[in-house]
Amino acid sequence: MMRSLIAFTMLITGCLVSQTCLAQGWGTVTGKVVVDGTAPTLKPKVVKGDQNVKDPSVCSVNGIPDKSITVNEKGELANCFVYLYMRRGTPDIHPDLKVPKDASVLFDQKGCEFFPHSLVVRTDQAVKCISNDACGHNVHTFPLKNEPYNLLIGANDKTGAMLENPQAEPLPMQVTCDIHPWMRSYWLVVDHPYAVVTDAEGNFKIENVPEGEHTFRIWQERVGYVERGLDVEIKDGQVTNVGTIKVEAKDLEE
Repeated sequence: MMRSLIAFTMLITGCLVSQTCLAQGWGTVTGKVVVDGTAPTLKPKVVKGDQNVKDPSVCSVNGIPDKSITVNEKGELANCFVYLYMRRGTPDIHPDLKVPKDASVLFDQKGCEFFPHSLVVRTDQAVKCISNDACGHNVHTFPLKNEPYNLLIGANDKTGAMLENPQAEPLPMQVTCDIHPWMRSYWLVVDHPYAVVTDAEGNFKIENVPEGEHTFRIWQERVGYVERGLDVEIKDGQVTNVGTIKVEAKDLEE
């Protein structure tokens, strides 16, 4: 009896140290989002040197591009949200990802633009809203489940405000500045670590996803759902490449 107890204790201890006794395996999903055709050419939100806009000494120094379509010369589409969709509950989460590395994520305002344009934040993280601009801004959120925020961020406020969103949102929510109406960003609030934004080359990579059949969604601010139900089989220790996801150029037109 004593030997069995000692063996069981050693087994449990080994599992805790090495994680080799996890019943769940883990894999990676990758892919790319591109525009099929020629994306619409967008006018800048603010033209460089325009003195008729609010706070021109800050807002029109460099001009402000329209980032609702962020695409390179190869048609690779940035700023698309790619995330694991759960009809109910939350997925198994890899032990290394149960607690986020950072307690907060940074949301900045520079040159009368929001940075980043597309932000993923977990329900157990706060969004730290600061400003590197010499003029005041407003952060106004439009969630479906969380309480909305509508607050001022003062000029050059590096302390900022910590905004919490304790409930996962079903899709990205819009964030605007009421003082400078062209300023717009999107936040995706999730209760798991399996959500990313496509990079400048349209690529995405989500690691340590529990093995099994999963559904992912891809969302872009002009199109809405690029993929509402992308079914992917994750295999332990393997990378599953879903290939190239195409967005019709006409669907990007307003």
